[in-house]
Amino acid sequence: MTDRPKALITGAGTGVGAATALMLTQRGYDVLINYRRSADEANAVAEQCRQAGGQVLLVQGDVVEDADCRRLVQSALDAWGRLDALVNNAGVTVFKPGQWDGLEADDFHRVYAVNTIGTFQMVRAAREALKAARGAIVNVSSIAGALGIGSSAAYIAAKGAVNSLTLHMARELAPEVRVNAVCPGLITTRWFVDGLGQEAFEKIRANYESTRPLATACSAEDVADAIVWLVTGARTTTGELVLLDSGTHL
Repeated sequence: MTDRPKALITGAGTGVGAATALMLTQRGYDVLINYRRSADEANAVAEQCRQAGGQVLLVQGDVVEDADCRRLVQSALDAWGRLDALVNNAGVTVFKPGQWDGLEADDFHRVYAVNTIGTFQMVRAAREALKAARGAIVNVSSIAGALGIGSSAAYIAAKGAVNSLTLHMARELAPEVRVNAVCPGLITTRWFVDGLGQEAFEKIRANYESTRPLATACSAEDVADAIVWLVTGARTTTGELVLLDSGTHL
């Protein structure tokens, strides 16, 4: 066991979670990389983190299952005896913008189960360890929850709930634990490409970048950079919903 601080990142096999795991490792953290299905990708991220000098735990689990959430946290505590940071990055959506008749109750149930309930269950499982470490939580939300725009009404509602939970958790876990959320706009990861298709994604990206004040979409590294700042710095920041939207809200 090293004396480096320890972080647990859910959904860390790809995209923002993977970038966050590597960036935290480069900043001196050991990391627990959680994944649900992306085993090959998660193994590749773990190897990158090891090459960067970090100790890595690779743990499969689904944040929808409370038992898995508790197992993830316990895996970190069994290996390291502490947990300093939790990044709730695991998320899903359904790409049905504006389709009142296209959404089913099952869409809402699944999206809420991962994005909202999974976030709550992870924080509940980790809260005592994070209090002991005077640690930090970052919830990966979306401008969907802040501005009411996004891939579907189910996703908008689920991320709005994550934002509300972030404020509640910041109050409940103070003064020991800081709790913040990042709210990205369009991110140039495969998550959007897989959901929309390459052609549709490129059209949306072109429109996004031509109409936003900063004229750019987020990369996974852009989002990870903000997450890492909220984990490693931001000493007096809690209960913030940090918009990473290239000025969309303006």
